[in-house]
Amino acid sequence: MKQDFLVGYMHKCVACFKQYKKKEHLVEHMKNSYHSVHQPKCGVCKKHCRTFESLREHVTGLLAKDNCSRTFAELGCKLCLKVFESSIPLSQHKWTCRLPPPTQLGAIPMPTIELKTSSSDKTNGTTGPHIQEAIAIDCEMVGGGSDGTLNLCARVCLIDEDENIIFHTYVQPQIPITDYRSKVTGLTEELLKDAMPLKEVQEKIQEILYNGESIGIARIDGGKARLLVGHSLDHDLDCLNMTYPDHLIRDTAKYHPLMKTNLVSFSLKYLTKMYLGYDIQMGIHDPYEDCVSVMRLYKRMRDQDHLSDFVSASLPSQVTEFLTNEFDCYKIKDLENMRPEELYNMSRSNYRCWCLDSVPNMRP
Repeated sequence: MKQDFLVGYMHKCVACFKQYKKKEHLVEHMKNSYHSVHQPKCGVCKKHCRTFESLREHVTGLLAKDNCSRTFAELGCKLCLKVFESSIPLSQHKWTCRLPPPTQLGAIPMPTIELKTSSSDKTNGTTGPHIQEAIAIDCEMVGGGSDGTLNLCARVCLIDEDENIIFHTYVQPQIPITDYRSKVTGLTEELLKDAMPLKEVQEKIQEILYNGESIGIARIDGGKARLLVGHSLDHDLDCLNMTYPDHLIRDTAKYHPLMKTNLVSFSLKYLTKMYLGYDIQMGIHDPYEDCVSVMRLYKRMRDQDHLSDFVSASLPSQVTEFLTNEFDCYKIKDLENMRPEELYNMSRSNYRCWCLDSVPNMRP
């Protein structure tokens, strides 16, 4: 019995530290775990976690390891979960990590706001390679149908990466409104009496998002089309009666590291509080406030410098994020003869990390 216990320590995953008595079990674990440099990782023990929520539990939860929890309590940022070498850089970091809440637009009569955006994409220098710009969107919905449960878009806001409003308008749905949901939306019949028709709103949004690019090219490799950022974007697009290429969508409700489990998402209100440090949606929901918050979450995820963790230039498939399963290219016996480090180097993420959006020409 003691010998079997010791054998278990011979086969340890170098990413999450799980231990197996048989090498074949470790191999099977590596096939299904999708470990990669893109996973959230403890700044103390370097353990990989599936989500930021599981990382938070690892360093602050009831079952946290003593060394990790103690070090994190002294030198860790409770928002981004990074660990610093001393209290001085931690104090400096906190000034930039905790963000102030954005100013609300409020539900007041206002004209449609439409700012012209340049069609020039971000570059490194004046002639640098292409990096796609992101646009955040949020819709406020009223109710339609006999019982008011049909979601209808009545207000929409789009902002750029610098939190400037590109487009904001009240929207006139194509069918009668039966519930203005005023306690949440702040919308009334008076505010929507001169609202822009939905068809015209659709055209304006498409013009902004496709950025002069043809729909065909955008659906193939993106081209000049912009990335669309939001929270539960399928609801916003449904109420707008619009579609957008999946590979150009960045949804904070479906981004694996920000989810509670593989199937359960957190609310934007929770994510904003836990990762940006301020409260939103405390009364009437404000589309600009939500747009800014979701854009900040996206940029925080995008700015993670995972590629600096590569220890070898001989890993082109990880750098370019090809999601092929290299384990299928080897026989089981060959895999069982590999060291745990070699198995990890073969492992790939099962999602496209947003840090790749900041790398030139890293299109899906």
